Amino acid sequence: MHILEIIEKKRDKEKLSKEEIEFIIRGYTNGTIPDYQMSALIMAIYLNGMDDEETTNMTIAMANSGEILDLKEIDKTIVDKHSTGGVGDKVSLILLPLVASLGVPVAKMSGRGLGFTGGTVDKLESIPGYNTEISTEKFIDSVKKIGISMISQSMDLAPADKKIYALRDSISCVESIPLIASSIMSKKIASGAEKIVIDVTVGNGAFMKNVTDAEKLAKTMINIGKLANRETICILTNMEEPLGYAVGNNLEVKEAVKFLKGEEIPKDLKDVVFELGAYMIKLAGLGNDLEKNKEKLQENILNKKGYKKLLEMVKNQEGDITYLEDLEKIPKAKFVGKVISDKEGFIEKIPAKEVGKIACYLGAGRERKEDKIDNSVGVVLKKKIGSKVKKDECIVEIFANDENKLKEAVEKMKEIITVTDLQKSLKKPIKIS
Repeated sequence: MHILEIIEKKRDKEKLSKEEIEFIIRGYTNGTIPDYQMSALIMAIYLNGMDDEETTNMTIAMANSGEILDLKEIDKTIVDKHSTGGVGDKVSLILLPLVASLGVPVAKMSGRGLGFTGGTVDKLESIPGYNTEISTEKFIDSVKKIGISMISQSMDLAPADKKIYALRDSISCVESIPLIASSIMSKKIASGAEKIVIDVTVGNGAFMKNVTDAEKLAKTMINIGKLANRETICILTNMEEPLGYAVGNNLEVKEAVKFLKGEEIPKDLKDVVFELGAYMIKLAGLGNDLEKNKEKLQENILNKKGYKKLLEMVKNQEGDITYLEDLEKIPKAKFVGKVISDKEGFIEKIPAKEVGKIACYLGAGRERKEDKIDNSVGVVLKKKIGSKVKKDECIVEIFANDENKLKEAVEKMKEIITVTDLQKSLKKPIKIS
């Protein structure tokens, strides 16, 4: 086999064999295939696509490029959850302690944010002391002992995916359904998941800008799951505006804690958490009735069991739970600015991607992997799409540690938010099968 012949095949819209795909992944991972040749192949895949069999073979080859986590000793059905990314997405911080409190074991490896999308690991690390880089042995032991552990992705997990993703990012080939699907599913398979629930975000702040493409991605991942013997469910959720109210690490942790304590539960965030949670409970074999599963989730908010499970996990991984017990202890930004509506009406647009970029500019995210994050900065929405707003009413609060950046952020936020006379509503999550 030769890499040039394989590039030519995909350039000419021909199907690659399992052996050819394994040769590519093995060669690129060990360095015998250079970046420039892999770039040519990735571009050919981006332009000409792959069928389900090719995509599945690529997924399995990437999963097998490193360690495959064996979670059999946990002796319960492991259901993993993944999101395709978005702005204000603190779902894992809420959902996973909540389902763990209902007996669903959670062994979750998460990523960091890059660009305008936030990462669960960054949010967890904004809790003083929380250790996301524990050993595999302690990770598994924690799940056995308390039912949950959330850590950063192991360097030995799907190393081919890490290399290919970085390459895709550098040559503008990120938004490809076969490449996104194989990237996500290779990590899920390598992390030991038996069953998988995927939150496929759709809209301005997501990779998939429209429902048609999101459905294609969902169906591709479901088919990979079938061929790889991993039952997979995909839920399409809206990312036209940020999820919930807060965007920024400390701010999102606060929102997650308030949600779990039942103090403040944004409707759009609740819809996503409850829909994903109901299916996680079902896949774990703990209840087939989705509405009853949602009632169980609600009950463990009211009785604080979900909140207590979050505290238990944080304490078990060396985090200081006093910051969660008393949210006033969490460090605050020096400056707060307000975006004031200049007219009466209804909120029509709060574009998630632009809000994420503003939060990133303030320091809540990173443009490059080496950038340092400021955990205290970000954005808190006071209104959502469809909300009624009065003239001179506050729409958004902006938290910053640099006065000049704050002024620029306030002006930019004024430009991107639209108020009209017509009320708009957003669609609820939908399951794709």
